[in-house]
Formats: sequence, C-alpha cells, structure tokens
Amino acid sequence: MRMDDTSINDDEESQMPAGKMRSIQLSAWFGAKQALRDVNLFVKANSVTAIIGPSGCGKTTLIRCLNRMHELVPNAKTTGKVLLDGKNIYAKNIDPVLIRRRVGMVFQKPNPFPTMSIYDNVAAGLKLTGVKKDKGLDEIVRRSLEQATLWEEVKDDLKKPGTSISGGQQQRLCIARAIALQPEVILMDEPCSALDPLATAKIEELIVSLKQDYTVVIVTHNMQQAGRVSDFTGFMYLGQLIEYGDTKTVFENPRSELTEKYITGEFG
Repeated sequence: MRMDDTSINDDEESQMPAGKMRSIQLSAWFGAKQALRDVNLFVKANSVTAIIGPSGCGKTTLIRCLNRMHELVPNAKTTGKVLLDGKNIYAKNIDPVLIRRRVGMVFQKPNPFPTMSIYDNVAAGLKLTGVKKDKGLDEIVRRSLEQATLWEEVKDDLKKPGTSISGGQQQRLCIARAIALQPEVILMDEPCSALDPLATAKIEELIVSLKQDYTVVIVTHNMQQAGRVSDFTGFMYLGQLIEYGDTKTVFENPRSELTEKYITGEFG
C-alpha cells in the first residue's frame, strides 16, 4: 500500500483501511518553521513501520506528533488528524497524558533515571499510576524485563542503579520501562544510533519480537536496519512523506525517483 498523495477527500478517507494508527494531512510547525507537510501515514497493527530519510526531513517530528509530544515544545503546533483505533488523538476531549501511555516512546539515547535502581526504572511509571507491590508490581517488572530480553542479565542486580549497566542494556531497560505501562504502540527514535554492533543486533531482534504484542514505529538513519526489522517503510524528504509501502517494494522497486536516489546513496 502506498500513500503518496498530499490530500485526501472525505470519500477517500472513508475507504482507507483503519489500521492501528493513521495520520491524515498532518502538518507541524516549530513557531513559523513548518516541519511536516500534509503527511498521510498508515500504520498496521502488530507490524514494524520504519521511517527513513535524510537528517532534518521531519522523521522525529512525525513520531512525536503520533503521541502528542510535539505539543510540549514551546510555540509548536499541528494541524490535521492522527487516529488511534479510528479516534482522533487531537480531539478536544482527549487527555494527552492517556495518549502517551497508550503510545509509548523510546528515545535515541538511553535515558534511565540516574537516581533509580534497575527495578525502580521499570516500575516508575506504574507507581505514578497507583500500582503497588501487593498489586502485582514485582510480576509486571519481571515480565517487562523478560519481554525486553533483559531479565536474565539483571535479575540478580535489580537494586543496582539503572546507569550501572552497558549502553545496550540501558536501552533495553528503557524499552522495558515503556512496556511496563502496557502501551498499544511503541515509538522508537533511532534507538540504536548510540550503540555498538552487538548491542544493535540485540535491539533489532527485540524490535522484531515486540510486534507480536505491540505495534512498532521506528525512525532510523540506517537503511540496512530498516530492511532487517520493518514490514513497512516510509521515506520522508523536506517534511513530506514521499513514499510509503511494504519494505521489500520500497527498497527494490521504489515508485519515486527521490526514494530511489536516497536508497542508492545519491544523497542523504
């Protein structure tokens, strides 16, 4: 499936597949600077969608709009729609805090809370929502670390600081922290850019496994990584979604000349 058009009328919108998430003519600004232009993106449930493109093309802004983090920036604004299970997350009656719980975020640089233990890093969000030890907190922490493929490595060190483990382990700890809140969608902003090849391989394996239970959207500057982990790929350029489709088709038979030039290394 491709979504190259810059505008969608009501009839076309009603015929589009629902998916897990969908942006419709989504635009975003930082003050007077426009960062996204009429982005129409379809995200299928229980899949990995990769967003690729050169630096400054709007990749990070796009995923920050998918859980309303963009609006936390002073003077930032958006227009258009972002649908989660068919409902616009920007509607006036929607609580953005609840959206950010349903749509979690993992950032480029591992950011465990430095004053907290490994255990408390995973449990932090749960405690804020009222989950206590006698309500299964230990089990949730363990399950989250297991899903992040980290439990066996840290199970005897849960009281140690979250910053005491390696960079790759810290990133998986941050993924466990996101998983603990049981989101429906996990957004990842270049989660391997600060990691060595071995740690990157573990994160990539984890990303592929996570789609069994979650919908994953990953921003990556590494096209080989996008090819390894994603089911669908969107190519962005100057704030526009130039091409979107299944990863194999986008990489092997791109519809847009711009996409082909980027994939073949003519620019970027």
